[in-house]
Amino acid sequence: MKKTRASLMAGGLLIVMLFCGGATLIQPQAATQAATTSSPIQHVVLISIDGMHAVDLMRYVQSHPNSALAQLSSSGTTYTNASTSKPSDSFPGVLALTTGGSPVSTGVYYDNSYDRLLSAPGSNCSVKGTEVVFDESIDKNPDALDGGGGIDPAKLPLDGSKGCTPVYPHSFLRVNTIFEVIKANGGLTAWSDKHPAYDLLNGPSGNGVTDLYNPEINNASGVTGSVAKTEAYDDLKVLAVLNQLDGLDHTGANKVGVPAITGMNFQAISVGQKLKGVGYTDVFATPNDGLADALNHTDASIGKMLAKVKANGLQSSTMFVISAKHGQGPIDPAKKQLIVDSTIPGIINQVKPGLVAKATQDDAALIWLSDQSQTGAAVYQLAFGPNQKSAGISQIMADDSLRLFFPDPRSDSRAPDIIVLPQSGVVYAGSKATKIAEHGGFSIDDTNTAILISNPTMAGGKVIKSPVQTMQVAPTILKALGFDPQQLQAVQKEGTSVLPGM
Repeated sequence: MKKTRASLMAGGLLIVMLFCGGATLIQPQAATQAATTSSPIQHVVLISIDGMHAVDLMRYVQSHPNSALAQLSSSGTTYTNASTSKPSDSFPGVLALTTGGSPVSTGVYYDNSYDRLLSAPGSNCSVKGTEVVFDESIDKNPDALDGGGGIDPAKLPLDGSKGCTPVYPHSFLRVNTIFEVIKANGGLTAWSDKHPAYDLLNGPSGNGVTDLYNPEINNASGVTGSVAKTEAYDDLKVLAVLNQLDGLDHTGANKVGVPAITGMNFQAISVGQKLKGVGYTDVFATPNDGLADALNHTDASIGKMLAKVKANGLQSSTMFVISAKHGQGPIDPAKKQLIVDSTIPGIINQVKPGLVAKATQDDAALIWLSDQSQTGAAVYQLAFGPNQKSAGISQIMADDSLRLFFPDPRSDSRAPDIIVLPQSGVVYAGSKATKIAEHGGFSIDDTNTAILISNPTMAGGKVIKSPVQTMQVAPTILKALGFDPQQLQAVQKEGTSVLPGM
């Protein structure tokens, strides 16, 4: 992604931890499974603390000098001016970290998007053009923690160019992942995330992650309605990572060796930022009690991973990377403004009934049109004074202004025709929604993040304030492990560089 003014206004937190050391070390608990390279770094623990901003990390380290995050900060490099993906949704956010690319190369704009060449589930490919939804709705049983056994192919979009076959998340991705590269070079790979749809990280090969554990967060137990329940949910994935650091699979039942890369995302902070009565208390990102508890619980979990690495003698050969797929906004609770998510589609459909083929809205709006020849008319309708005010619009990207950042929607089947960037604090949601923050937009609160790379062998406490992007994490990880970052297709396409100072 080009470093434009818009691309530097970014949000989530990423911490990368690296432990460097002997390449042939064998632990008494289990043999380590590392790729065969001459690099002293043989293992990476990649952590996404979803929703965590750079300011959250800074404040926490300063106020908790004995915390795990402070320990990592004291023996690592922190990048305080990092930008996550735009849009700052979870799917493009995690792909930035794991492919080195943006939607320009990945073709993934959201977990709920549109493709003009695919067909709807169950349609027999009779009509092209369908929404592409990769969330809990594609589970065999969304109410079950295991998704009822994973993804239901009957709920997936269909590809008429390939015999009308279901399109799984991994096959929707246009470029390879670090998991595929590491596995191809002889390393075990592992990851844990929040939906079975994170099959996405297997990459186009379909098997990039050796040990993939994705318990469904939106199950019937109501996890996301409570910080405490979300912390308990996160604990399931923490246990999986601890087992993997012991050289076992995520269940703890089988010895397989310590992965060359493992990691997970934490959800408790993101949930706490959204819940009414939790969140932040002021513009300075002072956390409410519930959010403070989520921060403490997440830090304690990272501390368990650090302790496990030390206990297994892997401290010098492991690199931890901690970040976030996305931030969350608004931070300042006084700025929050809910606008009903039928507003923008209603305005555009005044031009022509049914003109909106798909609208994906959180704190930005991505619009795909059923008739692209009406793009100009739709933009003029949105920009009309009263409409612009009622929809809380700050900026409209379309035609040339959109093509500066993304592929041309007239030639790329997935690029939205219009992107609406709202005024600061605006959240598009249902009329009964109670959430006080959201992600997915382009604002600073959504996209500004920190990156922390820590290893006992590194000069500690280093801070780099020059602008960087979370896309640079992926090539940095491969470089640290002794692999050529150019093995990542997105790195080749977008010219993504290794993080400075490494």
